[in-house]
Amino acid sequence: MNWRAVKSIYRFEMARAGRTLAQSIVSPVLSTSLYFVVFGSAIGGRISSINGVSYGAFIVPGLIMMSLLTQSVANASFGIYFPRFTGTIYEILSAPISAMEIVIGYVGAAASKSIILGVFTSAFFVPLRVAHPFWMLSFLVLTAVTFSMLGFILGLWADGFEKLQIVPLLVITPLTFLGGSFYSINMLPPFWQKVTLLNPVVYLVSGFRWSFYEISDVTVGISVAMIAVFLGIFLAIIAWIFNTGYRLKT
Repeated sequence: MNWRAVKSIYRFEMARAGRTLAQSIVSPVLSTSLYFVVFGSAIGGRISSINGVSYGAFIVPGLIMMSLLTQSVANASFGIYFPRFTGTIYEILSAPISAMEIVIGYVGAAASKSIILGVFTSAFFVPLRVAHPFWMLSFLVLTAVTFSMLGFILGLWADGFEKLQIVPLLVITPLTFLGGSFYSINMLPPFWQKVTLLNPVVYLVSGFRWSFYEISDVTVGISVAMIAVFLGIFLAIIAWIFNTGYRLKT
């Protein structure tokens, strides 16, 4: 394993956050803060608690997960797309570095940035109680890594900046809003509860919320299995891309 190459890619991507401060840090922090003000303050004044947890505290895991999903995809997709756009991707491909090392560098940096932003922009609003710190960190890291891989795939697939926004805006964000980030799916009518279970984000948010308050809409084991399924699928797709050279050699 060429850790020097991995470290170089990782440090370069982390430094990019400082060079694009408004886009990488200020914008997501402001957006998540506004979500908390609107939902936590305005709606929280009408809903005192859910399952014994104050509404303001109840939505924090959902806000962290929403920021985690969107930022993981956005950071990883732009991180790998920009070298393709400028042509510097060929320098990386010709260097003595394996596909695994390239993925670790880009995905690791994207996951690190999304974790920092997700926790920083949400956790300081209200006092939090973390019932299972190990599982909280496990859900946090695994989700960030998994969806950074999705972003890496999107960055290789996209042939324009517009395509980089399609999946985050039209798929990830709607699924997150409808995935129980701001409410418990048990509050929905029985029919819509069943429909909502088709949304994979429900399992991510529910498992992450359980690690805080020991309350969940679905079985925690299913949440862990869902992350494992996503991780396996995205790993297989990345392996296929490097084996075939899809969007890398043309």
